Amino acid sequence: MFDIRLACSEDLAAVEALVAVAYVQYIPLIGQKPGPMSDDYSALIEKRCVYVLSDENTPAGMLVLLPEDEAMLLDNVAVHPDSQGRGYGRALIAFAERLSIERGFKAIRLYTNEVMTENIRLYERLGFAETHRAEEKGFRRVYMTKPLAPS
Repeated sequence: MFDIRLACSEDLAAVEALVAVAYVQYIPLIGQKPGPMSDDYSALIEKRCVYVLSDENTPAGMLVLLPEDEAMLLDNVAVHPDSQGRGYGRALIAFAERLSIERGFKAIRLYTNEVMTENIRLYERLGFAETHRAEEKGFRRVYMTKPLAPS
């Protein structure tokens, strides 16, 4: 059984390690470190924007949610490679959607690198629709949005 909770300062090293191992495979495809590998997780944890999915007290996944004016930004979702295939990515995204609805957002949005095609397909299956593509900060990104309806 797993749980998802707000990250605290004691989670910093585990969050950074999880992000590193989850994204390292994309460096050769992108030609540089993916954006999430350069984020300041200490500051994000301090701002209460990072959530950790733990399975038997071991961090197996994480996500970063950033409230914006019009929508909640799902800035990062990562699952440890050893924990993939267990539904944790879907659980984290469902958690992000529920929290966004609770906070009054009508939509959740995200972006991903266009070479991360398996992620794009997952997001489409979960109801996200591509809104546009753009190059930003040296990354070719696919932007997606999902409208949220209160349950």
